[in-house]
Amino acid sequence: MTEQMKDVSSDAEKLSGGGTEKTGSATKIVHSGAAAVSANEHAELHRIIWRIANDLRGSVDGWDFKQYVLGMMFYRFISENLSEYNNKYEHDAGDLDFDYAKLHNSDIDQDLVHDIIEERGFFLFPSQLFENVYAQARTDENLNETFEKVFQAVETSTKNTQSERNFAGLFDDFDVNSKKLGSSVQDRNKTLYKLMSAVAEMKLETSYQQSTNDTFGDAYEYLMGMYAANAGKSGGEYYTPQEVSELLARIATDGKKSVGRVYEPKTSDLIRPALAA
Repeated sequence: MTEQMKDVSSDAEKLSGGGTEKTGSATKIVHSGAAAVSANEHAELHRIIWRIANDLRGSVDGWDFKQYVLGMMFYRFISENLSEYNNKYEHDAGDLDFDYAKLHNSDIDQDLVHDIIEERGFFLFPSQLFENVYAQARTDENLNETFEKVFQAVETSTKNTQSERNFAGLFDDFDVNSKKLGSSVQDRNKTLYKLMSAVAEMKLETSYQQSTNDTFGDAYEYLMGMYAANAGKSGGEYYTPQEVSELLARIATDGKKSVGRVYEPKTSDLIRPALAA
């Protein structure tokens, strides 16, 4: 899933409204000139991730845990991002009370679906948005199936579009029926609800205009630090530590008062975020 998220990040240029880059840190979406996540935000994010790890200890551990956390974060991101985009369009048109998340699915016609896919690269009906699924999640006896349908809907909405390649198999590693989540459907749904509740608490910048999504990069690095060694992998194979990015940026810009372009054919997040800081 993390590899697919990198590709979706290129589509997220539509989501963020500019400066979005495909990255080596699975879900990091860079916005030029944006401020980095604050120390307090770092601490709060890490606290929530650690709490999720404790809640799921004994069921989802290690490498698989990373996939579930990042997948749920990304689901929330695209949901809120899509809602904000639609809301802004209507608010600018004069309907200040419009709220996409409060619409009924039947209020959405196919022309609107087509237009949103053209602009955003994917589509979700109001009932499929993170906040609406979460509102029913505690009592949803088929929560695992609900997630499966939503994730399939995201992928299906991109069929025969330019973004199809980027979204294909995006949530494949988020196995809602895995016995690692619990031995029964009821247990698996309890685990999924705990995960969703924790992600709902996170302070994610989901604005399509101002999104830095350093939160995703930060979460990925933290998760790598927690589990890479246990998985027999080197964290450096999967992301560039921020300290290395900053050092390379300082070397590359030594003696320069301004930088016009940075050529990074391999990992576009390597230097650019540090230059923007």
